Order: sequence, then structure tokens, then C-alpha cells
Amino acid sequence: MAAKTVKVAVVGLGFMGVTHYRSYKKVKGAKVVAVFSRDPKKLAGDWRSVRGNLPTETGGWEDLSGVRRYDNLDAILNDPDAELVDICLPTHLHAEATLKALQAGKHVLVEKPIALTLKDADKMVETAQKVGRFLMVGQVLRFFPEFRLLKEMQESGRYGRLKGLHLKRVISKPTWAADNWFADPKKSGGPIIDLHIHDADFVIFLFGLPESVFTTGWIDPQRNTPEYFVTQYRFADSDVTVTAMGGDAAMPKFTFEHGYDAFFERATVEFNSRFGKPPLLFTEDGKQREVRLKAIDAFVAELQYAVDCVRKNQPPTLLSGESARNALLLCLKEAESLRKGKPVRVTA
Repeated sequence: MAAKTVKVAVVGLGFMGVTHYRSYKKVKGAKVVAVFSRDPKKLAGDWRSVRGNLPTETGGWEDLSGVRRYDNLDAILNDPDAELVDICLPTHLHAEATLKALQAGKHVLVEKPIALTLKDADKMVETAQKVGRFLMVGQVLRFFPEFRLLKEMQESGRYGRLKGLHLKRVISKPTWAADNWFADPKKSGGPIIDLHIHDADFVIFLFGLPESVFTTGWIDPQRNTPEYFVTQYRFADSDVTVTAMGGDAAMPKFTFEHGYDAFFERATVEFNSRFGKPPLLFTEDGKQREVRLKAIDAFVAELQYAVDCVRKNQPPTLLSGESARNALLLCLKEAESLRKGKPVRVTA
């Protein structure tokens, strides 16, 4: 019997939509059958205006012959041929589009962050459960080899417990999006939700929800949103110390940086994307070496996982809506702590 092919509709042809569209070409068992954009040039395959903050393929021309092209959102969400709807719209549109797609009987992969409010996130999760469809959220950091390494080391126990972790994620202010919706916190959530949510999710992935957070930093007075921030995550286990810093306070030429310092009982791991090198492993015998990692396109791996979950009717634990909802909760609590200038408890 031939393996099932999952038919996909990509909703939104900005930086992430284009990244997903091209990644699906490398995903086994997937076929993009429809795309949506309100930009007639993009629907014609002219993607020269598409820009982003990662070194993935963008821009250029794309042959969309054989792919249904929609400029009406409701129409593509109800496309009878599409089984999985991949939503890459601006964040403030996530909830409405996701709910409509779920109610139309589609499985949904929506880009991070899941939504801007817990109320919307909870409704999305509840609706997916009610209609019996998968709600997956694109927390792609879990698929980056350099970050997956920490999870594998933690689970193996080879170097003892992971007791200390510092995460870093910094950009300059984004200017690449159409109409620059990123710059409006009411549409993007600002950097603490749009950017830092990667690290908040990764903290949960490794340690679960903390009991409380204490965030310091500063608020951008023009946007009224956190611009630079450092968070201390406090867990019931006092032997675990986790911090993260992030923001969009860097100057324009400083495009993007992420990385970490991880402290196991018997090893230390350092990674910084700006070095252009694999993670460095320092061990208790005084040696250090680069960790050779299999070259993996994290976006392809993420989409392959989502498609496989649909094909096999397998619950998408790595991309679950519930986990993404908790990552949003954590970011909101961090923003609250920063504004109040004191620790804030985190309750699911």
C-alpha cells in the first residue's frame, strides 16, 4: 500500500510562509495544494520582496503552476482538498484563522507564537480537542540540532544533571515585514512574545514550567513594550539555575544571534550562532572539542514531524498546542514581572 500523502494549504506568503512552502518540497509524504496571499504579485510567484532575519532561502521567483491560489482567507481555510492548514499569518490573525480552519475539519500547524492572549490560546486548544483535530504550533527551536543536543544530553545522563543554563536571543529591530507589522506590539506581541518565546518554550521543554519568574530590563517608551530583558526562572529544585536574555535592542547591522551556556555536573556546553561553529563541549578531564552534529534543516524536520503526525494519527507532543500555550503564559508572566519590578508566580 502506498504511503498516504498529506495535502497542505500554506496560508500567508511572508518570510515564514515562503520558508515553509519551500521546505515542504523536502518533506516526505506532503504536497502543497494551495496557497493564500492578498498580494497579487506573490500569488503570481514574484517573491522578490520577501525578507527575513534568518539565512534561509527567500525572495526570487516561484513556479506556482498546479497550486491553487487564493486571495480569500475563508476560501482556502475551507478548501476541500487540504487536510493540513499551515498558518503563517501575522500573529494577531492566528487565533481567528486557526479557529476557522479547525471548525472546517482541518488539522492546523500555526506559526509561533500561538496567539497574543491566553484567552485566545485556550480557545484554540479547546476547539482542537472538541473537533478532534491536531493543533500544532511551530516551536522550531526544538528541532535545531544545536538545541536538541542539550535535550539528548539531559536525557542520557552521561554528564550528570543539567543544573545551569543561560539562553540568549537578540536581534535589531525588524524592518523586513510587509507594512512592518512586527514593529506594532499589538500585532506581534513585541520581542518578549514574538522572539523570546523560543527560549521560554525551550525552558519548558527541558525543565517544565517554573514556579516563578523575575525579569529585569527596560521598556521601549515609544512602543510601550519590553525592549531588552533578562529573566531568572525559579524552580522547586533549588539546585537548578536557569536564565535567559533577549530583546531587539541591538543596532541595525546586528541582525540575529542566539545561543547558550549549559552547565552539566560533568560537562559544559557553549554555543553561539554568530561564531558559525558547532557547540563546544568542555569535559571534566580538561578536554574540549566541537560537537559534530548531523546537518539538519530544522524547518524541514519540524514540518516532517507535523506531516508524520497527521499521516499516522499520532498526537503531536513536540508541537502541541498546550505546550505552546504555556510558553505564551511564561512570556506574559515575564513581561508582568518586568513591569512590576518584582518576581511573579507562574501557575498553569
